[in-house]
Amino acid sequence: MRRPHARPLWQALALGLAGLAGLAAAPPSLAQVTFYEHEGFRGRSYTTTIPVADLQRRGFNDRASSAVVTTDRWMICEDSRFEGRCTVLRPGQYPSLVAMGLNDRVSSVRDVDRRARLNDQHYAPTPAVVGDFRRRGDERLFEAPVRTARAVFGAPAQRCWMERERVPQNRSEARAPDAIHAAVIGGILGHQVGAGRELQRCVSTPASAAPAYWNVTYTFRGQEHQVQLMGPPGPTITVNQLGAPRA
Repeated sequence: MRRPHARPLWQALALGLAGLAGLAAAPPSLAQVTFYEHEGFRGRSYTTTIPVADLQRRGFNDRASSAVVTTDRWMICEDSRFEGRCTVLRPGQYPSLVAMGLNDRVSSVRDVDRRARLNDQHYAPTPAVVGDFRRRGDERLFEAPVRTARAVFGAPAQRCWMERERVPQNRSEARAPDAIHAAVIGGILGHQVGAGRELQRCVSTPASAAPAYWNVTYTFRGQEHQVQLMGPPGPTITVNQLGAPRA
């Protein structure tokens, strides 16, 4: 969405910055986020290392469904110019933006100053997989044998939304079974707005059939290491001289 709201979200986030400078761009080599048009990091992608006030100009407005934050923290917003509803992503892999209500709704993005202190309410849920596995400079790489790989499935969740329902205009209409059914099944009756009511409806979604991530154990130079991966590993994992995973 590109429509601006009355108050930019970066102003709201500034309340939790403890008097610091707020949000600012980090050097391009230090901050990076990649968006994918489908959940599970599938489909067309878009990567940025700088703030983008309007993704429409980059051909990726309202398209992001999953994301990978390589370094630093990034604020994603549903409206252009960092306005509307926003949330902050920590470094890690986010296979779906549905839970944070921003699936196919991201219109602007910017990195958050490293000194900024934000309240927990400003952050998106902790990513399933956290880590920057990029190769550092010309460090030597090795292959470490995988000992175990365990698939971890997401827990069932509840998704809620608001619906507008027309208020009956006479008694006979109010007694109609369909009207009673709509007000009770699947929702909690809310407050009246104009000629209708707002209902909160919720549905339970089962655990995904696909693993949320994989817990992997491997050995390197006689020591056991563990890492979380978004997909199943092969017989070995690439690591550096300290045994840290590398992609």
